[in-house]
Amino acid sequence: MPYPPVLDASLVGSYPAAAKAGGGYVWDAVLEYRVWLHPERGAPDEADGSDYYYAFDSYEEAKEFATATTGAEEPLALVLQREYIDEPEDGVFMHICEERVTEWPVAFLRRPRRTDKTIPNFLAPDAPDNRLEILRGTQ
Repeated sequence: MPYPPVLDASLVGSYPAAAKAGGGYVWDAVLEYRVWLHPERGAPDEADGSDYYYAFDSYEEAKEFATATTGAEEPLALVLQREYIDEPEDGVFMHICEERVTEWPVAFLRRPRRTDKTIPNFLAPDAPDNRLEILRGTQ
């Protein structure tokens, strides 16, 4: 499966390095694909011993770079969530209506993009026992 294109290729590389990590269950857009590099794992030391990343406008480019570069992690997606699902404790879900940016494993992008019905259907009293089927687009 090809991964989605970025929202605006002209902005790739301009987003802050700090982002939330994972979570939220749904996604609205991919901002960039990132490959983090670690000097302690053999990556070139380009940030005084600190970890750093390169940003790409496609998963394929990021994956090719990660595969060819010592000390590189697998690519991550920097994802925009215009709304998301918070789970402050196991099985307790909250619909959060504010934007946030988070890094995700690219495999999470196999879930369909959020629609206006995704979160309401997920939180509905008659949702299936396995609510993740809604996020996977199989319900």
